[in-house]
Amino acid sequence: MTRLVLGSASTGRLAVLRNAGVDPAVLVSHVDEDAVIAAHAGAAPAEVVVALAQAKAAEVASALPAELAADCVVIGCDSMLLLDGELSGKPGTAERARAQWARMAGNSGQLLTGHALIRLRDGEIASSAAETGCTTVHFGSPTEADLDAYLASGEPLGVAGAFTLDSLGGWFVDRIDGDPSNVIGLSLPLLRRMLARLGVSVAAAWTANPRN
Repeated sequence: MTRLVLGSASTGRLAVLRNAGVDPAVLVSHVDEDAVIAAHAGAAPAEVVVALAQAKAAEVASALPAELAADCVVIGCDSMLLLDGELSGKPGTAERARAQWARMAGNSGQLLTGHALIRLRDGEIASSAAETGCTTVHFGSPTEADLDAYLASGEPLGVAGAFTLDSLGGWFVDRIDGDPSNVIGLSLPLLRRMLARLGVSVAAAWTANPRN
């Protein structure tokens, strides 16, 4: 039976999968994201997030124990916000997150999530797929007090685009156009189609990765 392996530390991505009925193995990648981005300077935004996802999936696939590598699909993902033609990842500091929100408030951007899948059989790569999901996010305009409180929570510092849809940041998202799970970090519709190309159905994923 084909196990799913999530190559991410994201609690949001893990929750998307668990809420959809599968409990993947988790192995966190340690890819130098800045180096990957620098290597793709000038590339289209969708290509950048796919390259990041592919790097993460490849690193995890190379480090799997034999029992998982015998039959599994490694899922690598990376999300960034495209706003006014510029990609933004995790701000890291409150100052950067505040500057990000100064640009986002009352505006809209595209949340891009690169998805990379690697199917392993008997420890060898049998097939792979890579694609980018895109969801348009329309942001509200938080008051200064609300933004101060949001920044003080620490949440926006470690998430792509300095916001979440499924947690505190959801208060400040007016609407979205597209798949909400893509904004959280892993598009279920896109993942379903990609898994199908690798020969894995949703029913098979449920059977091999039951949620406890």
